[in-house]
Amino acid sequence: MRSPAETLEIIRPHLPAMGITRVANITGLDRIGLPVVAVYRPNARSVAVSQGKGVDLTAARVSGLMEAIESWHAEHPDMPLRLASLAELSERAAGGGIAVVDVSGLPRLSVSGFHAHKPILWCEGRDLMRGDAPLWVPFELVHTNFTRPLPAGSGNFMMSSNGLSSGNHRLEAISHGLCEVVERDCLALWTLRGATADAVGRLDTASVDAPSCRALLDRLHAADQAVGVWDITSDIGLPAFQCVIADRRSSPIGQVYSSRGSGCHPTREVALLRALTEAAQTRLTYIAGTRDDAHRDMFEEARNADRVTHIRRQIEAPATPPARRWEDVADHASGSLDEDVAWELDRLRAVGIGQVAVVDFESRVPGIAVTRVVVPGLEGLHDAPGYIPGPRAAALARGLEPGGSERGTQP
Repeated sequence: MRSPAETLEIIRPHLPAMGITRVANITGLDRIGLPVVAVYRPNARSVAVSQGKGVDLTAARVSGLMEAIESWHAEHPDMPLRLASLAELSERAAGGGIAVVDVSGLPRLSVSGFHAHKPILWCEGRDLMRGDAPLWVPFELVHTNFTRPLPAGSGNFMMSSNGLSSGNHRLEAISHGLCEVVERDCLALWTLRGATADAVGRLDTASVDAPSCRALLDRLHAADQAVGVWDITSDIGLPAFQCVIADRRSSPIGQVYSSRGSGCHPTREVALLRALTEAAQTRLTYIAGTRDDAHRDMFEEARNADRVTHIRRQIEAPATPPARRWEDVADHASGSLDEDVAWELDRLRAVGIGQVAVVDFESRVPGIAVTRVVVPGLEGLHDAPGYIPGPRAAALARGLEPGGSERGTQP
């Protein structure tokens, strides 16, 4: 594993080729003090500003730059494409050709025009559940070139950056991607359970004794933030958290903010640290106004005084039933990336997931891997326009856990 400083030295010479023109340290715009940067790519084909956060400024810079680098790769994919219908590819697969991803489990759109005989673009991925066997994946689930006109056959599946990831090693990128798609699935299910109104998963933050998380919780409290954390771990079993913070007092110019962040990782300490740092990063994003894909209403809502007061009171209300203790949260420590990925795949198998597709981008930065992870059967972005609940969300809406048991029987 490389340190953030080592990774920064590797990627620095390639930043101009990715269209990265500026890395702005915006930490000082807020009183929390967690290092946060904004990375600018003026000619981006999707999001022009990426955010990065970390326990120190170097880690924050690497976080933001790696996000920008992976976005650039997904905007400029250099890979063979095939224009064909699902029926055509399925027929070839039945005759011994490359298998096709299970499209019935992919995040659907309410306006989708997809059908088995519609020609769309496909790219070749690898199925981790079958030893990296080749697998056709819809191209619009892989690229992030959102300039118009969109490629032929688009408009069928949810286009986003969910599962897009990078790392110092392919396995590191894959693990990041797997955790992100599981995190999104957890968020969709947690929202159906009532989100912050769901008392079952509320975490007793006073019981957290992990040093890195304890230090950040103390920093947030010192900055007059009300902090609420929910254990949103699903039946899959990968530790996942949602953190919500809200101002207890206004800034010198009378403004208050609320924000949230989520995180997922085999180790509960890393998962919680990701959620806490993302909540702080999102807050700074609202203060700086640096999210170029967000509508004005999002920024107005984040600083609406009545809404912030409501969220703060919700966070500070006594937990009923008693909040979950830190030691009762799922945790899995391993000694290598191989073990992490193997365990993540085992957890997905345990809930009936049969395919995990990974598409590798041809990296323009030597020593850096960029991948896209697509997992049929998991929920997509529940807050995206046109989202249709998948089978796991539909089961929960019927009063069942995704695995089929009655609600409340899962940890």
